[in-house]
This record gives sequence, C-alpha cells and structure tokens, in this order.
Amino acid sequence: MKTVPETTEPLAQKGKPRAVKAAADAPVEVRMTVNGTPAVLSVPARVTLADALRDHLGLTGTHVGCEHGVCGMCTVLVDGEAARACLLFAVQLDGADIVTVEGLGRPDDLHPLQEAFGRNHALQCGFCTPGFLMSSYDLLSNKPEVTEDELPEELSGVICRCTGYRNILAAVEETRAAHPDGIPAPGNCARRALVGRASGQAGSTDGREADEDSNAAETRRVDIVLPDGDPTIAVDIETEIGVPVDAVWRVFDDVSLLARCLPGAELTEDLGEDHYAGRARVSVGPIKLAFKGVAHVVEHDRASQRLRVLAQGQDTGGAQTQADIVLRTEATAAGTAMRAEAKVYLTGRIAQFGRALAGDVSRRMFEQFADTLAEAATSGQAPSGPVKAPSALKLLFAPLFDRIRTALRRPRRKSR
Repeated sequence: MKTVPETTEPLAQKGKPRAVKAAADAPVEVRMTVNGTPAVLSVPARVTLADALRDHLGLTGTHVGCEHGVCGMCTVLVDGEAARACLLFAVQLDGADIVTVEGLGRPDDLHPLQEAFGRNHALQCGFCTPGFLMSSYDLLSNKPEVTEDELPEELSGVICRCTGYRNILAAVEETRAAHPDGIPAPGNCARRALVGRASGQAGSTDGREADEDSNAAETRRVDIVLPDGDPTIAVDIETEIGVPVDAVWRVFDDVSLLARCLPGAELTEDLGEDHYAGRARVSVGPIKLAFKGVAHVVEHDRASQRLRVLAQGQDTGGAQTQADIVLRTEATAAGTAMRAEAKVYLTGRIAQFGRALAGDVSRRMFEQFADTLAEAATSGQAPSGPVKAPSALKLLFAPLFDRIRTALRRPRRKSR
C-alpha cells in the first residue's frame, strides 16, 4: 500500500508551498489526474479519496467496505501503486495520478483481467471485484513472475464475502500465463468528462483560473472537449412542423429566442464568439436536476440548413452531461421537416436512467421543443413564460398512451 513518507523538513524548503491549516469543513483545492483526465476538486480536508471519487467525480466503481483499510474493496492505483482509497485523504493527493476500475477497460473493450474474471466466473455479488481487479493489476505489473502457489498470499489483501477465491485465483493465473512479458496497461484512461459538485469542479480542462485582471467572459468561455468512446445515448429524431423553413431559421438566427424554446432551459449570458452560458432543469420522478453550463454554436449554415451545438452542464448534486447536437431542416409542402441527431454523454446519477427511459425523455423534450419553435417562428416572439420540461407522470405514461392510440387506429375486423 502506498504511504506518505514522514518528514520534519518544511515543505517550503522543498520548493513546495508550506502546508496551511484548514477548518474541518473548509474547502481545500486539490488537483489530480483521474483515469487520464485532469480534475480539480474543492473538498473539506477530511474527505477521503474514496468519497471524492464516488461522490464528487461520480466514479462509483470504487466500492467502500470496512473503511478501515482491511477489506481492500476500495483499492485503486495512486501514481502506479495499489492504495486503499478509504485511508487516504483527497488533500494528500494534490498532483497525483489516480486510476480506478473505470480506467481499466471499457464495456466494449475489456482489459484482459476483466475478460478473465468473466470467463472464470470470478465474481458473485461483485462487491469485491473492483478491489480484486486493481490489486491483481498491481501485482501482475510489479511482480509478473509471481507463481500460482504465491497468488493466495499475494492477493490476501482483498476479502471476498462470497468465498469465490478459487475462481479469482484461476482468473489471475490465466491472465499471468497469457501475458508473461507484462500485463497490458489500463485501456480506458483518456481525457473525458468527470462529475463535479457545487463544492468542486472537474472536467476536461485543467481548471486553472485566469489572472484576476482577465476578462470574466474569457475565463468562463472554454473549449468543450467531448469524451472518447461511445455516447451514453444516441438520439436521432424527426418531426414536421407547419411553418416555412425561412421562419424556422429566423429563430435559429436568434440564439436568445432559440434558447427560450428549449424545455427547462434558460440563457443567462452571451460569452462572445458563439459561446453562451445557461442553466436547465430536468425532473424525472424524485430525481430533480439543475444544470449550469455552457454551449458553443460551432456551425450555423443556412445554405446547408444545418445547426450544430456542443454543450456541457454540471449539476450540484453530482451529475454531468455533455452533448453534440445537430439540427437539420428541409422545406416540405406542409412546412419544415426537422431532424435532431445528438450524442449525449452522462455521468453521475443521471446516468442511472435506463437507455430506453433516457431516449424517451429526449424524444418528448424534442417534440415539445418543435411545438414551441413553431409558435415562436409564427409569432416572431418568445414564449410568454419558461417552457417547462415534460412532467415525470407524462414521461412514464406517454409510451402507454401511444400504444393505446395506435391500437385504436387499427382497423377492426367485422364479426361474422
């Protein structure tokens, strides 16, 4: 386990800032790299690395068991070495490189260790699995010559509640035998979106603030870097509205008016150079999310009838979303055919929505956006009040109502 060396030499003499005392609940800024992504957190000094990863960055693959460093469930890599995340304070790790089980592999491209665990059924309830994966990775990285007889002792730092040790040992031995020259590096460490809370920030930028005399808009206008890999949700929706295409594009030309048509959204500031700040609210049952974020209009082409927007937002409760949205229009005899394609990346509790539910939420919100857009294009004015996102009740029962309406439209067979 990685430990912090004791020293009586003042930190200032090592070229580092002198340690400053902080109250128990006073936030302390910490910068670290997590699974390849620079992250900035502002957390109380007593917050553990495990809680910072889970609650502030949304990386819930790190499980917490005994919280005394005994069970090994919370094992992660700190600067390349296995460490108990429950025994380290986040503030100890300023400048550290952290790898969690999420960084080991992707669902569509698992790490060899993960594949071996699956083949050997080296998991039952799965609670200890992240700890065993990270501990096994550390073992095979630092001691690739380990023998099969040595494995039980070498992996004894992680406890399995389901007594599945034999299969776990078999999976690790299989991986060792398949990679005698060294185990492959973690395959899912790249610049991506991380979750932040009101007490901290995390994202694809390095989080460094501009000088005090810098323009505030420049500080907040950031380049939106989308995560690598497949999106959480891919949306492709079409609809037709009875408004001429020129009228639709008059709304697209006015970003403030366009924002007023988005359900639950509000434009708060024009940051310049096609960057905008805003907020949005989404409510599905008991889950209520309030996002603050930025949007960048990267393409606005009337000739090709294409509008592309990159957006990212963060919720104070620990959810983050990023999206690449493309709107296309085409003139029709009845008005305008409009198509929306979106790649949406979700982290935190919003990512717990099933894909079907998230897709249905997106479809309903697009339908509502299209109706409001048609109203604005016809009148040339924004809606009188904020456009509310669909209610939880409507979202839950809308698919059922759609099926009922479809069934009622079917021709009935005549009885003989």
